[in-house]
Amino acid sequence: MQESILVLTHVDDTGSSLTTASLEAVTAGQELAARLSAPLAIGIIAEDPGAAARTLAGTNARVVGVLGKAFAQSRYGSDAAACEAICKATRASVILAPQSSRFARVAAGVAHRISGSIDTHITSIRNNDHGIEASRWFYRQRIEAVLTRAARPWILLIEAGTYPALVCDDADVAVERVAVELPAIRTDVTGTRAPAQDAQTIRPDAKMLFVAGAGWTKKQPDGHAHPAEAGDLILAFLRKAGASLGSSKSLVDQGGEGQPVLPFLTHMNQVGQTGSTPRHPKGLATCCHGEEPHVVGWRFIGDRRAISLDPNCGWARGKADVVYVADAFKVMAKVNELLGSKA
Repeated sequence: MQESILVLTHVDDTGSSLTTASLEAVTAGQELAARLSAPLAIGIIAEDPGAAARTLAGTNARVVGVLGKAFAQSRYGSDAAACEAICKATRASVILAPQSSRFARVAAGVAHRISGSIDTHITSIRNNDHGIEASRWFYRQRIEAVLTRAARPWILLIEAGTYPALVCDDADVAVERVAVELPAIRTDVTGTRAPAQDAQTIRPDAKMLFVAGAGWTKKQPDGHAHPAEAGDLILAFLRKAGASLGSSKSLVDQGGEGQPVLPFLTHMNQVGQTGSTPRHPKGLATCCHGEEPHVVGWRFIGDRRAISLDPNCGWARGKADVVYVADAFKVMAKVNELLGSKA
């Protein structure tokens, strides 16, 4: 059976550019189509797909899209109808899409509408004599599974950070318009409420992940804990470096134990065996100890570095690429000073 590949994409908050995760999915689609010698189509969901399609110049793919104000905002009814229409218009057998909140919400429903199958959180796609194989992790990133399916169409949601984002020339691209039969729209998006940029600590697209451990709130060499100073140092670094913040479980749990806490930390920041497994090009762990949380939580971090006063701790030995044996308070104060002077 000759496969045909479709990559579903959507725009970011500006409405004129594809998200980074969408461009990563396009890369995955290009690689798979090249290996299978299969036709490639790219579908865009946006109010006006023309501007977003400019980033696809040079892909030599068929570009289709939906047009209309109803697709400017994420909404189950309109997004599901748009994805269904694009899938049916292209008649693709394998459909790739980013594992974004917008598509993760509707993909299962779309698979049902087109009588297809779906798998999520895919980290790699390859092919062999037996067909297409997709890999994903289970049980907190401890078990890797390889999935194959004979059923078509097959929808695969690609985990962010597993493929490089597509980089193409900026030029006009012809977009085929796909007609969509919209259901009755019962919701209206009147606006978006979000924290200020400097108050946002979880940044999936950041180039660096900064992980804080429980050592930040423990007694320091002077015999006293300095959680306020620790919070100021961490927030200053996040703001100046544009980093994302992660935390060990022991640190976020301290609030319920009556110990000094960093008030801006929640369980959403938690990484490791009981938290998330983020993907960033670089990572810096500070005041962290132990092996298992970091082995699991940092499995997909590119360049892993740590600051610790104990060079023999479980994280420092064999888990980090570079270890700075120093006081994290002093190091981060100096780093913030250097970042400030550079700015």
